Amino acid sequence: MKTNRYIVALAGIMLHLMIGSVYAWSVFTGPIAKQTGWAESSVAGAFSIAIFFLGMSAAFMGRVVEAAGPRLTGTISSILYSLGIILTGYSIHIHSLVLLYIAYGVIGGLGLGSGYVTPVSTIIKWFPDKRGLATGLAIMGFGFAAMLTGPVAQKLISIVGLERTFYILGIFYFIVMIISAQFIRKPSTSNKTVNLEKKGIRITTGPDLTANQAVKTKSFALLWLMFFINITCGIGLVSAASPMAQEMTGMSAATAAVMVGIIGLFNGFGRLIWATLSDFIGRPVTFSAIFIVNVIMLSIILTFSTPLIFVIALCLVLSCYGAGFSVIPAYLGDTFGTKELGAIHGYILTAWAAAGIVGPLLLSFTHQVLHSYTVTLIVFIIIDILALISSFWIQRGFIKLGRLTDK
Repeated sequence: MKTNRYIVALAGIMLHLMIGSVYAWSVFTGPIAKQTGWAESSVAGAFSIAIFFLGMSAAFMGRVVEAAGPRLTGTISSILYSLGIILTGYSIHIHSLVLLYIAYGVIGGLGLGSGYVTPVSTIIKWFPDKRGLATGLAIMGFGFAAMLTGPVAQKLISIVGLERTFYILGIFYFIVMIISAQFIRKPSTSNKTVNLEKKGIRITTGPDLTANQAVKTKSFALLWLMFFINITCGIGLVSAASPMAQEMTGMSAATAAVMVGIIGLFNGFGRLIWATLSDFIGRPVTFSAIFIVNVIMLSIILTFSTPLIFVIALCLVLSCYGAGFSVIPAYLGDTFGTKELGAIHGYILTAWAAAGIVGPLLLSFTHQVLHSYTVTLIVFIIIDILALISSFWIQRGFIKLGRLTDK
């Protein structure tokens, strides 16, 4: 049966729109804490657990994508993520914080990891001529999901209550995800899209490597480090954007809340814009540009206390944060080929698991001890410079290997 590659891409976007609702967890922390009496920090811990299990499970599920196909992993994701959401509602009903961590953090996190790797490597194989654009579209769905889930969840809570909101969302996620998963399939070797590489449209710098071969290379180590640093800085700033703005610029809480919504837009659009740009200037140059922008904007945040300048600089940093997620899969495809890209992408996502813990903890700990964000921002600038040096180093490897381009 002939499959349209744009249908595969749309199915991937829909899957990511559902699991990306994890970024709307902050909408639930207050109501859950109020209804159960748990501390908001304890409720927020479920999010950190979910992100950790997302990154760690992605390493395993990436291999399953290659071995058994994306339809299976997408189905597994729909079951686990929706089950985690439904059990979250039940954990609130019986006032069990442990069950909340197991339901949302562990079960939901496993569903997130399964779903995150399901469409990305597959879509890249359908779009060898537009890798950046394809992954940018899919992962943009993950970035924008919170903007859709947040208002819907708030409305549902006011109408049917907190527990039933999770039951309704869990069922809805399952229906959309299970249907979407059935349309995500690998292209056949006879497909004309795959054969574009035979016409000279091939961006891979060397032979297709297996996942085990790829992880042993210096290039993989450098890409992991770059990805880890980008997420550490970005997720750290996301976790404290509102209080940081209020403390450093004197911004009101209401204005800071609006700012959080604006930077969310840049996080989402950054995934598409930077990834599309990478199709024209190349992934190595794009990643170097990301870290240059980060260093400059973080320095501006440190130097100026004007609210407008702060918001503009933070928006650009958050666009770079989103860019890392969308550019890295195409970068991996360029470097190691698409033979086992799902597994390689899964391995690189362990950097997300680590950064999801390190970034927020680093920022909150230094602020708690020093009562200032200055030291943390300086640390972020230093490690971004380290990432920039790494990007130049791996870029030299690209130049030495050479690139096959459109002839």
